[in-house]
This record gives sequence, C-alpha cells and structure tokens, in this order.
Amino acid sequence: MKIMTIYAHPADTVTNCGGTLARHADDGDDITALILTHGGRIHPNRYAEEWRKDDPDRTITGSGLAEVITNKKDELSRAAEILGIGKVITLDRDDAVHTVQDDLVEEVARQVAAEQPDVVICDYPLNPAQSANPHTAATMTALAGIGRAGIYLENLDGRSEVNVKQIFFTSLPVFATEALSSNGVRNDLFIDITDVVGRKIAAMDCFASQGYDGNFARKLIESNNGEFGRAAGVNFAEAYVRHYNETHALLPVTSYAESTDVLTRHLSYSRIDLRSEHPAAR
Repeated sequence: MKIMTIYAHPADTVTNCGGTLARHADDGDDITALILTHGGRIHPNRYAEEWRKDDPDRTITGSGLAEVITNKKDELSRAAEILGIGKVITLDRDDAVHTVQDDLVEEVARQVAAEQPDVVICDYPLNPAQSANPHTAATMTALAGIGRAGIYLENLDGRSEVNVKQIFFTSLPVFATEALSSNGVRNDLFIDITDVVGRKIAAMDCFASQGYDGNFARKLIESNNGEFGRAAGVNFAEAYVRHYNETHALLPVTSYAESTDVLTRHLSYSRIDLRSEHPAAR
C-alpha cells in the first residue's frame, strides 16, 4: 500500500499520525509526506524565546527566514527517518496560507498524480468556512487537489487519473467510544501505536526549534494518544475519521474486539509509564 500525508506544516505529520506511519513503514508500505508550507513562521519558539532574554544570542536572533526554514527542514528530515517516511515533499508556501488557492490545488493534484497513493491522511476540517485556520485550509486544498487528480485525462493533461481509495482525517477532538453519545460525531477508527510510541516521541524530539521536544512531546502523547488509547482499549492510539464509506461482504468484527476483555482492559491499557520508559533528555 502507498500512503500519502498532506498537512500544512512540517511537524503536523509527526504529531497527528507519526505512530501509524511507523507501523505501516515496518509493514513495508510506501510513505510520502507532502507539506504545503515551509513552517518558518509557525511555532518560532527557539527564536521568540531567545529575544525575551536579557542578553540574547545573536547567532539565533540574527537568523533570517532562509536559515529558519533550513533548520525546520532538517528537523523534519530527521523525524521522517525515525518514522520510516520514505519521501518528503515540501511546497514551501508561506505559513500565512489561510484560503484555498487554485494554483496550490493544482500543485497538490500534480503531486498526488505523481505519487499515486492508495490512502491519504490529512487534518479533519473543523470548519471549512473558517479561513483563519491553516490546517482546515490545507485539508480543503488537499481534497480539491485529490478531486482534480481524479479527473486527469492522459490525452488532455499528460497524466492519468488517480483513484485514492480512502482518506483518513486526524485531529477531530472527540473521545466518544460509540456512536450515540456525541450525535454521531466521532472518530470511527483507531490505530494502536503502543509498540512504536517511543519512535513517535523521538520524532517529536527532533522539533526542538518549536518547543515540541522533551516534556511537551511526552505530555501531548500522554494526554492525546493516551486518551484515544483509552477509547480504543489500548495504551496509546491515533484516531481517524474515514471520509468514504467502506464495503464488506460480511459484517466486520476486528481481532481487537474479539480478544478484548472488557472487564480488565482498563488495567491492561494503563501498564505503561511513558515518562519512565522514555525520559526526556536533561
């Protein structure tokens, strides 16, 4: 299977689906990360915090945009290697992209056509009408690009159409464990990332320039992936919403559902002390 992630910023792929990608990489799947912006202005902690010091380090505060971008790309490259992401494509748009732009849609469509993914992963569009959220704008751009790639015609466009089989949305902040308590708004699929959670932490540790390393990486995974894990009945999970309906010959029941002991699973999914097993560097 070939997987393509499409996100706004360099770290988004890691924080949202890094564990899932590590598991698929271990299974031999081909993974490409498409990043729409250069990330130079987003979460500029290293530089903003240095400016607050009484005697700031001029080698840091004197960094221009090109230097900031180069450092962010290096962080992304190291994180991708840890997770097993085979290819990283950065379109280097400015971080202030808050609307769907036709030329960017076409560029995304070309990349989708070139990579021919079976599956695409991107952010859940929390409010498609809200232009102040770059993550939503990135996903609406991705969906438009996937749609455009789906109608390419060889004799007109020099490339054939792309059939993306499924799109998985991340970052829907809902922790319901069934369909009724939140009126059907829920994540409907969880990936157990317990066995690869250390690699997700290590990948987040790469993004020191935006303060994603150390204690924050562990806090985010404890609280977010830990809570999704509780909903899934495992230690740590990443949550998804499937964009397309799925068709089965028979009603599906997962191996997790068949093997889960509902009475004791709250004990089994509480067995890992993340900070003891993966301590932050001091």
